[in-house]
Parts: sequence; structure tokens; C-alpha cells
Amino acid sequence: MSKQVHSNKYQTFLMHLREARKKAHLSQAEVARRLGKPQSFVAKCESGERRIDAIEAMYFAQLYGVTVSALVDEIMESSNE
Repeated sequence: MSKQVHSNKYQTFLMHLREARKKAHLSQAEVARRLGKPQSFVAKCESGERRIDAIEAMYFAQLYGVTVSALVDEIMESSNE
């Protein structure tokens, strides 16, 4: 039986992060190249294996042409867990 490591809100954030990358027509490999990181870094961030801090969220948002708020607004509007 697997236990969910992250809250539903963080899972939703990760979904928005993946969707933003896809809407920007970028592969994980291209994002990693632009960040100067290995592709596994991006994969681990998107899967939740690696937690994303505020500064990293800012870098991802810049690459995807969105604001950090766009990645979290819907989550902040939902009720608390």
C-alpha cells in the first residue's frame, strides 16, 4: 500500500507545473538544459520526488512564460486541507 507523500494541494501544483511546461512546448530535457540541470532534476520535481522551493518555482514560471501566481492561484482559492 503506497502512502501519498505530498498534500493534494502540492499534487495540484505539480500538475499545473507539468501543464505549463507542455503549453510552453518544452520538453523536460530542454527545461533542464536551460536551467543548467540534468533532465532527472526536472523529472523529479514534476513527479514530487524532489520538493520545489519558491526560487525554483520562479525559475520554472519564467521559463514557461507564466507567473508563479498562475501556478498556485487555484490552489490558494480552494479550502484548507
